[in-house]
Amino acid sequence: MVVRLKEKYANEIRPALVSEFDIKNPMQVPGLEKISISVGAGEEAKDSKILQNIQDTISLIAGQHAVVTKAKKSIAGFKLREDFPIGVKVTLRGDRMYTFLDKLIAITLPRVKDFRGLPRNGFDGRGNYSFGLDEQLVFPEVKFDDIIKTHGMNITFVTTTEDDKEAFKLLELVGIPFEKGRA
Repeated sequence: MVVRLKEKYANEIRPALVSEFDIKNPMQVPGLEKISISVGAGEEAKDSKILQNIQDTISLIAGQHAVVTKAKKSIAGFKLREDFPIGVKVTLRGDRMYTFLDKLIAITLPRVKDFRGLPRNGFDGRGNYSFGLDEQLVFPEVKFDDIIKTHGMNITFVTTTEDDKEAFKLLELVGIPFEKGRA
């Protein structure tokens, strides 16, 4: 199976980036390395049933098994003990990453209520972009009846470049709908 977005990157986006940024070395052309989806469970982490529901939902959305993240150290102020479950995450690479990205752009983001584009200020200064979604029900594979409690999620695009301008152009050419306005 040929992934449509992966093919578009190889045939259209990569040559456009080479000409725009005058890149001589083909290994320096910006590309997507991975997409990370994470959910901080907060108080719901105490209930194993809700945590399992979050894990199942994120696994369904990503098309890959999600793992439960655990606290690395105890923090008394947050009533948190070491190895206590605190969230769920999944990292996508390769064909699954491009399939998820294609679904996100074409189906999911247009379903978000009052969507005006993703904010342009989500770059971290190292070529990575992060944004959040308020609920998991915007994904077509999630059934309302299977959800115990709605939750949001953070999605991070990790690129191979260290420059935010190159990363922005890459994501823009891929089809990420950014807010209109100044860059």
